[in-house]
Amino acid sequence: MSIRILAVGDVVSKSGIGFLSKNLRSLIKFKKIDFTVVNGENAAQLGITPGQADEILACGADVITLGNHSFHKKEILNYLDDSSYILRPANLAPQVAGRGWGVYEAHFGSVCVINLLGRCNMDFGPDNPFLAVDKILKQVDCRIILVDMHAEATSEKLAMGYHLDGRVSAVWGTHTHVQTSDAGVLPRGTGYITDLGMTGPSVSVLGVRPEQSVSMFLGNPHYRFEAAPGPCKMECAIFEIEKASGLCLSAEALRIT
Repeated sequence: MSIRILAVGDVVSKSGIGFLSKNLRSLIKFKKIDFTVVNGENAAQLGITPGQADEILACGADVITLGNHSFHKKEILNYLDDSSYILRPANLAPQVAGRGWGVYEAHFGSVCVINLLGRCNMDFGPDNPFLAVDKILKQVDCRIILVDMHAEATSEKLAMGYHLDGRVSAVWGTHTHVQTSDAGVLPRGTGYITDLGMTGPSVSVLGVRPEQSVSMFLGNPHYRFEAAPGPCKMECAIFEIEKASGLCLSAEALRIT
């Protein structure tokens, strides 16, 4: 018996949430998805509010993961403590709000979701995610284990994939908002993709108005980024997992427009 896991790339802005709302449940039904994880750290462009987290869960997400903007909206702090269905990176300082991993009961049994934050080219220095995940795995007693590696460097994400190969069911990258073409199964049976992509404005630079991004790179004074208008897309990946072993049978990247 196999189960199907859907991982959805970073939801960007209100339009990204709106597109998710219109498309996620139909995709879950059409692709016969058993469990869905959505990265929501850019739902408010930078960060996420409690209301937006509720919206994403109502769209069909079973768990929300975050990243380096986890605490950008102060109103999310109590929500992170109160809800087990939203995760911030596990390798942040232990005194911060929320939790970095959890075990959830689905119709097929238990599934563990772990959220990690990379250290290469980030604005601050979290704990070593490789050592952090090793400690977490010693505490996990279920076969289906999913890891969102929120990181800038493709090398760090791929290294994490090989570090966990054969020990977890799937590892996917988030944060860079550009879907990569390497969805597949690593040698020891872990599903992998370097970056899921994003859910938000299609004609944009990572969800931002293109002219704003161009202006910044030209060296002009920087102003607060605004979400791009226009049509949206949802980028994601599906992992088919063998229930008995917890290993991945196939991985497929998707883009919904």
